[in-house]
Order: sequence, then C-alpha cells, then structure tokens
Amino acid sequence: MVSKTDDVPATVPTCNPDGVAHEPNGNQDIKESIKATMKDPCACEHSTETAVMNGGGAPEHTGELEPRQDGDAGDDSNEQEVIVIQDTGFNVKIQAPGTEPFDLQVSPQEMVQEIHQVLMDREDTCHRTCFSLQLDGNVLDNFAELKSIEGLQEGSQLKVVEEPYTVREARIHVRHIRDLLKSLDPSDAYNGVDCNSLSFLSIFTEGDLGDSGRRKKKGSELEQIDCTPPEHILPGSKERPLMPLQPPNNDWKPMQCLKVLTMSGWNPPPGNRKMHGDLMYLYMVTVEERHISVTASSRGFYLNQSTTYTFNPKPANPSFLSHSLVELLSQISPAFKKNFSALQKKRVQRHPFERIATPFQVYSWTAPQVDHAMDCVRAEDAYTSRLGYEEHIPGQTRDWNEELQTTRELARKNLPERLLRERAIFKVHSDFAAAATRGAMAVIDGNVMAINPGEETRMQMFIWNNIFFSLGFDVRDHYRELGGDAAAHAAPTNDLNGVRAYGAVDVEGLYTLGTVVVDYRGYRVTAQSIIPGILEREQEQSVIYGSIDFGKTVVSHSKYLELLDKTSRPLKVQRHDVLNEKDEAVQLCSSVECKGIIGNDGRHYILDLLRTFPPDLNFLPVEGEELPPETQKQGFPRLHRHRLACLRQELIEAFVEHRYLLFMKMAALQLMQHKANKDSTKAAAAAAVAAAGQLALPTTEPTEVSSETPAPESKAPEGQDAPQVDQTNGVESPSTTTATEDSLEPVVNGVSEPEGTQNGQVEGPLGDPKSREVVLNACKAVGSISNTSFDIRFNPDLFSPGVRFPEESTDDIQKQKQLLKDAAAFVVSCQVPSLVKDCLDHSALPMDGATLAEALHQRGINIRYLGTVLEFVEKTPAKAKLEHFYRIGICELITRCAKHFFKTYLQGVELSALSAAVSHFLNCFLSSFPDAVAHLPPDELVSRRKNRKRRNRVPGGGDNTAWASLTPSELWKSIAAEAQSYYHFTLQCEGVDQVVEKHGLQKITLLREISIKTGIQILIKEYNFDSRHKPAFTEEDILNIFPVVKHVNPKASDAFHFFQSGQAKVQQGFLKEGCELINEALNLFNNVYGAMHVEICACLRLLARLNYIMGDHQEALSNQQKAVLMSERALGIEHPNTIQEYMHLALYCFANGQLSTALKLLYRARYLMLMVCGEDHPEMALLDSNIGLVLHGVMEYELSLRFLENALTINTKYHGSRSLKVALSNHLVARVYESKAEFRSALQHEKEGYTIYKNQVGEAHEKTKESSEYLKYLTQQAVALQRTMNEIYKNGSNASITPLKFTAPSMASVLEQLNIINGIIFIPLSQKDLETLKAEVQRRQQLQESGKFEEQTADGLLELDDKIPID
Repeated sequence: MVSKTDDVPATVPTCNPDGVAHEPNGNQDIKESIKATMKDPCACEHSTETAVMNGGGAPEHTGELEPRQDGDAGDDSNEQEVIVIQDTGFNVKIQAPGTEPFDLQVSPQEMVQEIHQVLMDREDTCHRTCFSLQLDGNVLDNFAELKSIEGLQEGSQLKVVEEPYTVREARIHVRHIRDLLKSLDPSDAYNGVDCNSLSFLSIFTEGDLGDSGRRKKKGSELEQIDCTPPEHILPGSKERPLMPLQPPNNDWKPMQCLKVLTMSGWNPPPGNRKMHGDLMYLYMVTVEERHISVTASSRGFYLNQSTTYTFNPKPANPSFLSHSLVELLSQISPAFKKNFSALQKKRVQRHPFERIATPFQVYSWTAPQVDHAMDCVRAEDAYTSRLGYEEHIPGQTRDWNEELQTTRELARKNLPERLLRERAIFKVHSDFAAAATRGAMAVIDGNVMAINPGEETRMQMFIWNNIFFSLGFDVRDHYRELGGDAAAHAAPTNDLNGVRAYGAVDVEGLYTLGTVVVDYRGYRVTAQSIIPGILEREQEQSVIYGSIDFGKTVVSHSKYLELLDKTSRPLKVQRHDVLNEKDEAVQLCSSVECKGIIGNDGRHYILDLLRTFPPDLNFLPVEGEELPPETQKQGFPRLHRHRLACLRQELIEAFVEHRYLLFMKMAALQLMQHKANKDSTKAAAAAAVAAAGQLALPTTEPTEVSSETPAPESKAPEGQDAPQVDQTNGVESPSTTTATEDSLEPVVNGVSEPEGTQNGQVEGPLGDPKSREVVLNACKAVGSISNTSFDIRFNPDLFSPGVRFPEESTDDIQKQKQLLKDAAAFVVSCQVPSLVKDCLDHSALPMDGATLAEALHQRGINIRYLGTVLEFVEKTPAKAKLEHFYRIGICELITRCAKHFFKTYLQGVELSALSAAVSHFLNCFLSSFPDAVAHLPPDELVSRRKNRKRRNRVPGGGDNTAWASLTPSELWKSIAAEAQSYYHFTLQCEGVDQVVEKHGLQKITLLREISIKTGIQILIKEYNFDSRHKPAFTEEDILNIFPVVKHVNPKASDAFHFFQSGQAKVQQGFLKEGCELINEALNLFNNVYGAMHVEICACLRLLARLNYIMGDHQEALSNQQKAVLMSERALGIEHPNTIQEYMHLALYCFANGQLSTALKLLYRARYLMLMVCGEDHPEMALLDSNIGLVLHGVMEYELSLRFLENALTINTKYHGSRSLKVALSNHLVARVYESKAEFRSALQHEKEGYTIYKNQVGEAHEKTKESSEYLKYLTQQAVALQRTMNEIYKNGSNASITPLKFTAPSMASVLEQLNIINGIIFIPLSQKDLETLKAEVQRRQQLQESGKFEEQTADGLLELDDKIPID
C-alpha cells in the first residue's frame, strides 16, 4: 500500500501565497520556491514515507529507506541527498539471478544506492548484499543520481550482478543476514539499542487495518463480537495490573532458523589461505544439530573441513559454494529453508513503521525476561567502538565537530538547499546523540581511559571517538561561589539550553559545540564535540572573548561583537560594558562566561552558554534588592541550591509580548487624547492613523506565531489586559497571539521583530513631534531600551558575583535590574495563574509528569516553581475542578525529590551490587513492607584481597555498602525534606501508604514516573506493593539501567511553516487547501527527518482528521494508523499522546464498520490511561463516552451504562453541573435507558439535559428544541408502555397488545454522537450555503488584511484542537 501522498496533485499553496507571505523569515525564498514548484509538475510527494510504505510487494517508490550511511557530511555526494521538487517517477525492470524480472518505480532524484536498499529489503532479493546494478553491461555508480545516467529511461532493464566479496563486504553480508534472522525479535527494543522500540498496535488490529476493513462484511459482524472488557478496565475497578502493558505477541515467538551463527576461533585466515581468497571463517549449528564450519571467500561462502579443534580449510565435499549465506544454508538445512522463508513473509507483512529505526533512542521501562542468545554481531559490536555505521566510513572514527559545523555551512538560499541542509544537520545530530550516549555509558561503566588518569575520579575527563566527556562535579572549585556541585550539575543543562537557542537563531559564521547531556547511574556526563586545536593550547591563550574566571578578567573582540550582535535581538540580550581587572570598560554582547575561541579551522566558536538567559531573581536573594510586593507576598525571593537559576526563553518571549501589548495600548490611548485635544484636524487624524498603523504593523508576526502554541485556541496571554480592538481608531491589537511561544522556535522569534520598527523609526512618517513624544512616553513606561521604538532586552550579567559595571552606566543598570524584577514578578503574577486558568478551562490537559512539565515549560515556568504552582492551586476557589492537575503535580514533585535522592544514593554503589541497590531503593519508596532489608551480594563473590588500593576505578566506585542501611521512613523523610528545601512545599508524609491515601495517588503511576526519570527498567510482572510481609521487589526484578539523554532537536523550518499555514487554512474552513498544505508539510518533514518523527506524527494525525471530515474514512484510517505506530515508537507505548492517538483511531475504525477493533483500541486506551493517571481525569470522561457509545451500538446496554454514567460523573465534577458537556452526557445515558425500555430513568436524565440547555443557550436554540422533542417522544413511549402493562394486568394472557417499538440504535446515529463528543461537527450545507460562506470568509480576510477587522475565525465550522507536540 502506498501512502496517499502519491495521488495528491502537488498544488503548493496556489490558494494562498499570502498564507506564506507572513512568514517573517525567508519570505522571498518561499515565494520563489512556490513559483518554481508551480512551473514544474512537482512530485514532492515522493517522500521517505512513500518509500517505506511499500516495504513489501513491488515497491512503487523507493525513497530513502535509510538515510545515506556515509557519515561524512562534508562529502560532495551528500549534495545529492535531496529529494524534493522533482520530476515524476518512472519504471525500470530489475533482473536478479534466480528470480523473475519485476518492475520498480523510481524517481530521477534518487541515487542508485537507494535501489540497492530496496532490493536488500524485498522478500525475494533480501539475502543479497554484494552486487552491482548494470545497464547494458555498464556498472552504475552507487552515488550517481538516476537522472544523470545516460540511457536510463522508462522500461530500461537493470541487471543485478553478483560481485566478488572483500572482508568488509563479507562482514556486511553476515551482519545483514543476522538482522534478517532477528527481524521479528524484540530484544533490541527491550535493550534500547540501534533505535529500536516497541509497538503493540498490530495486536489490537490483527494486522493491517487498511485491508481487513474491506474484507469483513458489515452485516455479519455484529454477531461475532465479544465486547466484555477485562475486569481491570471497568469503571471503579481498583486493580492496576502491569502485565497488559505489553500484551503477548505471537509474531515474536521466534521461528528458529539457526541455533548458532558466530565468528570462528580460526579467524583471521593465515597468510597462505588469504592467498586462496579466504576472508574469514564462520561457525554454525543448524536446527538439526549439525555443526558446520564455513569459509567466506571472495567468490562466496562454502563449507570447509575444520572442526572446533582442528583447522582444515579445504572445501568439504560437497562444498555448496554459494554467493549468499542464505542459499548455502538452504541447501544444508531443510528447517532453515522452511523457517527462513516463513520469517521473511512475516517480516514484509509487518507495517514498515514497526521496523524502521527512530531518530533518537526510546527506552522501555518494563521488559519481560528475554533469553540471552549467542550473537556474533552483538558480541563484536560490544568490543569495537562501532557507532552508527563506522564500518561504512573510511578512517573509522568520525570527526564529529567537522561534520556538525560543515552541515551548518551548507547553502540555504532556496527550498531544496534548505531541505538538504536541514536533513544533513538532523542526521548528524541524531548520530552524534547516539555516539555521545554510548560514550557516556562507557565512561561511567569504566571502559574509557581518562586523559588525566593521575587525578581523583570525580575530576577526570575523557575523550572517546572524538567526543570530549566531563562529569558534572565541581572540579577545582570552579563553581564554589555559585553553589558547588549543585551548580556544576545545573550548568550543563543551562549550557544545552544556550546551545539550543543560539543554534535556532542560526547566525552564519557563529558556531556552537555539539552538546549532549547524559544522566546515567547517578552521574551527569556532558559530551561535547572538540574544537580543533583546543587540546594543544592553554585555555588562557585561546579565549579571545569573554572571561574564564567569572568576570575577574574579561576580554572582547570586534568580530565576536559583530556576530553576537546579530543574535542579541532574537535572544533579547542587551549589549553592555563590564570592567576588567584593570578597571577598563570592555564591551560584551553576551554573559561574561560565554567564551569565544577561534579554532584551528578558523571558525568562531562560542561555548559555556550557561547564562544565555538572565537570572531568575525569585530564586536569587540579593542583599539590598527588593522584589515587587506581589512576589514578596508569596515568599520570594527563595534560597535555591545554586546561583545559576535563570529564566526560560519561553518566559522572556511571553514577557516581551506582554510588554508589547502594554506599549500599543498606551500609545494608542495617548494618540487618541492628542487627537481629541487638537479638535481632530484632518492632518492629525491622518498622523494618528499612520502612527497607529506603524505600531500595528508588527502585529502580523505574533499572530502568525500563535499557531505554534499547543493551546487549542489562541488566547490572550493574560485575561485582564489583553486589549481587544480599540474601537476608536481600529488599531488591531495582537491579542490573538498566545503567550506561550515555544522556546525551540525562536526562528521567527515571535515578537522580537516588532522592535523592527526600522520600518518606522517612528519619526519618519510622523513628522508630528507630539507623536514622537507619545512613543517616547510609551517606551519609557514599558522599559524599552530605545526611545523611538519598542525594544526590550536583558542584561544577563546582572547579579553575577565577580562582574563589575562602569560608573557611568549606573542608571542603565538600575533600569535593567528593574526590568529583571518585573520579569521575575511576571512568572508568579501572570504565568502561574494563566497556567491554572488553562487547566480550569481544559485547554491544558496534562496527564502525566512529562506532559505537566511540558505545560509549565511552554508558559516559561521552570520546574522549580512546581511547589508554587501547587500552592496556587490549593488557594484557588475552584480547587475541586483541579484535582487531577493537583494529583499529577504532587506525584511529579514526589518522584522528582526521590530522583534527587536516588542520584547520590547510586553514586555510592559498586557495580556488582547495582540491582540489589535499585530494588532496595524501590522497596523503600513503594512497598508497604515496613522493614525493607537490602540483600548484600553473596559472600562467595567477595574476595578477601579486596582492600588493595583501587584507583582509577569507575567514578565513585569503592566498597561502599552505606546504601544498604536505607529504611523506608528515612527515605520518605528525605523526600519531605527535599520537597521543602527545593520546591518550598510542605509534604506531610511518613510513608508511601499515607501519601497514596491522602492524595489519591497510585503506586503503579509512581513506579512508572520514577522509572522513566531515572532510567530503571523492571521485569514486567504483577507486583504486590501492599503486602506487609514481604518486599515488592527483589534484585531479579531489576533488568537494566538506561541513560536519560538531553540533546538539541534540530527543526525542519520550511515544513513547519507549511504545517502552520495548513492549520490556519483549516481553521478558516478551507479544508481542501489546508489538506494540500499539510500533505506538502508531510513531504518536507519526511525529507528532513526520515519517515519517523514526533512532528510527522502530529502531521499525520491532522491529516487523518481532515480525511475523516472530508469523508474519506479509509484514508483517515490509514493515516491515523501510521500516527499511532509512530507515537508508540517515537514517544513510548504509554505516552499520553499515544493514548490520544488510539482514541482517534478507534473513531475511524468505527466509521469504517470495524466495531470490534474500535472497542479493542478504546479498551487499550483506557487501560493505558488508568495506569498513567488513574480514573479521575477529565479526559477519561471523553474516553468513557466513546466506549459507552460503541457498546450502545452493539446493544450491550448494561456495560454501556457503566461507562456512560462514569463519564457523566467525571464531566459533572470537572466541568460543573451546568456545563453543556454534562447535558450531552445526560442525553447519551437517556438514549441507553430508552433502548432498555426503562423510560422513567431515561426521562429523568433527558430532563436534566433539557434544563441545562434551556438555562445555557435559551429556549430558541436548536439543541433545546431537540431535547424537548426527545422528551415528548420518551413520554409517549412511556405512556404506551404503561397502557400495554395495564392491558396485561386487566386481561391477563389474552390481552390484545400493540407491539412496542424498541429501537436498537442505528450505526449512523451512534456515529453522529461519536463525532459530536470528539469535537467533529458536520454542518449540512447546501451548495448555495457553501458559496455564501466562502464569500464571507474571503471578505473577512480582506478586511483583516487592511487591519480594520478583528477576525472571528469561523470555528463554528469545525473544531480542530490539533496541536503539534513540542519537545
């Protein structure tokens, strides 16, 4: 099946070039590329996804199944990687030895190598790796694009020709065969290697949805459904089993093809055998227990006469010489032949998204006990430094710094160039993250030699595979004044945020280091790429900008000032002077710690970006400085454990936007007064309008940006002062923008541009001095650094110990300090309340710790404010409606405190006791067993000669058994103390049971959160947490400990703009155009990220929803299936996003008549949700309404009522008894009672609903009318029933009874209700209505463009609360 993008005619936004025209950066390019696209009948839809979509069968397209594997991004061949805006594809015939010729659809942009990839994936040619493709006897160059090959056209025949092996090719062949043999085996996903991850969707859909839907007859399906959910899923059930998280998958029962495949001990071949063409020897045991020894020679593979103990390389008789190992084994072992072909059939039937690699590794916190099998490739990998694809690269190790910087330097003038560049950047980043993670683990596990081995372990630094590793400890008292180890632990993440911010601004000529922060086994490791030449020089000589001692000595450099000046506007950094050791003023455009070093490659690098953003004064008490009273009231400033607490970039953005609104308001007001005073002479009016227009100009940008926010509808940043339109002079305020702009997208940099009033250095058009004065006053009032335009920036060096400012700038410094205090106050007085408000009106719906952190971060609130947020919720009058939020917050707070404790706890544990220590910790944390005792490792392993000095062991190694004395009460005391000291929140808790009781938490949720945060992987089985007689965990239950990795996520900017424009179109009701834009975005995303990425997932979800609304249910199903698989693979099988995707998929299954599948998916979603956040959550009401409706449709009335009544209870609790959701819930319950002929109960519920409608929307509203009609109908039915009953009582058995109409609900009516509760509203419109609607929308648009009209988006048309997830 080919992804539908193939049939979409690639109309790039013909509909609306101006949809793209607002995009603030690269405006022109987009337009040009659009023109280009229109000229050339584009086939952009050749996306990676397309390629991957046809892993089986004859692929009609072959996109990049895997990105190019030579990591050398500097290589020219990379230039050809781009597949975009291209000509249409054509077919070629492929003739492979031993198979029938077949057709393959290719595209001119493709490289020959991609055909290789497809052939290695196809069922009938997958066993070949060492071959060339020939056209008319000429060998094709692997890296040539197809369009550059002479004579290659529609219908050409390409011949697959077997080539002689080399050692490298033989190794690749063995590795490929091993991968094919393991292709259904999930152990790589459990072990978290090679970017494999789990997916369970196919178990619930029994294979591929697309086809099964057509096979089943809709009518007969009702009879065969068994709808009873498992006990633990029913509403009110208290058990939360863990086993169903990973349902058993029959495909994973391994079909054994070979017992052993391993390198022989006779390798490498001796010289005389080398000269006979022997490359290496393999040893195998077949399923039939036959032990064989195989020679890999340049001509292929054959049996030799060696045994385990005697070497005899002569060919056996018969030798079965074969070019491929599979052909050889198929001749020797009948079981291999049979099972291998069955395995390949199964492999190609799996959905491609179940098998392709994710861009970054996802770890599973639970796993079954997997048998450990012999595996030569795995063993070899463990002892060589294989990273990614080393063996494909000459010279073995990669020069990461060169690759990272070269990709940044690629051209970016037009769309194809930008795509190529972004794709190269993304690929190198994900490879670098994988390599850094592997290196960091090797460092902590003690497998890497330090570069300063003489020093104590905490001070050691390491270099491995061209990456520099350092530990997060305060070495040489570097951070002594800033908080010692706590500061050293916080600095790497701050630095990473800085790298992310500068990387996103993307200034040409300014370079940052590749940076990855890895937390593993209690240690924090920072991995960085290495600046060329830095290791040969002393730091003092190389730093030419910034300070190496926190500001005591400072230097500056004109080139750096010029480069950093370009970043100062988007990052809101104030240029400022500081004093150096000689009391001279030195100009800087960053914080003093930011160091500039010119590498031996002549590039300008900046590093140590830990203070890119200004300090957070709420957590930085400074003597003699007072915070605003509203923050003091809440107990700020508070003492924090280090002095590196800084504001988040999102907060800075939101604050500036807030100030911008204020600025506009004041200017407009003053201009109006001015106008009134001058008795509105024509000229003044014109000037005022001009001025207002001038000021209003930049608003288009923030409005554009607003769709980045995941809030379903744009809201003003703060309720109180978001001005709507100023009636008098029609200045459109940007109140449509949202304050929560994602930090990772400073590309446009929301409101950074409004300052760009270069277009109105307001004097120009305003010759009027009065207007100038107005602007001046407004600028002063909001703290702008310029007097003629709005421009807010922060000085990141304020309050840094050791930094001194010149005398003459004292006034400026005072102003800057005030601005910083205002920003700190803004967090507490605006952002925290706005978060709580969003949770109250359900526009923010966190479900677990990760989504809660995301909600905080989007609003610029740091996690250290968690205690403040929870206190704010406690004081909110509507606290009951925030119970879910409060519970998730408490759970997050507890697990974070436990994580802080666990970090230092683990550092004292030696490797042999790791599983015992982790299980002991989990027992103390979660088990009700009062005296958890640690199991020390058994004595027979403890050597008597243990006390020799052991230096240079793993950092923190040592014979430390202090961990074993931890008791549950001690751990919980530490957690309470940590909550108090870090979050300033009082937890009353002596033990886990008390907390669970008091806050209604679930132990399984606590277990999931702590495991994810610390990287623990546990055995999947049922744990008895509540037993008071034995501890819940034993050391056998701890399977692994994974790293927790933080890295930069490079973005696909063009794709993102298309996605936004598409969203905007859809919001305005132009579904078809929106759909085309989203399809285009999907292709571009595929081009940059490959086929698997969370943003592609969001794209597919929206696309599926549009397909559904436009009536293409089959297509909706196919796209949503991909979205679910991608969410499972890239985010995790029980991530809140995955739960949402399951719900959407169930709806489309139902619409396609697959009722039993829809139910299974909904039950799965409910199970996951119970585990992640429990039953008491507003989202559960939606899920239960869905389940209840489907059960009603299959006439399971009793069950249906249980779910619908639960939904009614939850809706009433969280939306209030007068909400329209509750009215709808009542109506749904009434319908089921009607089907059961219990008319009294039905009437009671429908009356409730009717009353709500009447009070909320009035009697004239159609909903109220519908409800009242239904009430009449129910009353008639009830009366009829009563009559019949009376008749029976009166006349006994011979009563003449009119048959009653008991209606089983029709599928259409059930589907209609499902659509309504899921927020999909179809409005039946005639053609004429559609025309008038279109005209109206266009009229509004024109008005809006002329700035006269505040657009009310036609969202009555349909509600799409789709949002892109933001990492």
